[in-house]
Amino acid sequence: MYILHTYLLYLTISVAITIWVAQTLHKNGRTFLLDAFQGNEALADSVNHLLVVGFYLLNLGWIIWTLRTHGDVETGRALMELVSDKVGFVLIVLGVMHFGNIFVFSRMRRRGLDRLPSAPPPIPPTGYFAGGQR
Repeated sequence: MYILHTYLLYLTISVAITIWVAQTLHKNGRTFLLDAFQGNEALADSVNHLLVVGFYLLNLGWIIWTLRTHGDVETGRALMELVSDKVGFVLIVLGVMHFGNIFVFSRMRRRGLDRLPSAPPPIPPTGYFAGGQR
């Protein structure tokens, strides 16, 4: 009886959360990507856009794939429990994906920083140390 309502509520909440998270990651991820790609704006913006597209594809695919349920939803309580189970799992998947992305880009940033030439000393040398002689 409540199954159509369950599906609609689950889709509405899950898609809204996915859109909000994607927009937040796109907006705030640019700075992180600029740093990871040593200021290369074109590359950072391209990767940012590709990440958002991939994020939408994976999450919306997951939401649609997990839409089906194998039981009857005959009460309001059953509706809320099923929706909360499904939305909670979507949130866990979103969180795992987010931390996976952060891990990958942190490694990319570290690798990029390792390739940079070493910085000059903060103060130019004024002389040479000849060892223990005075």
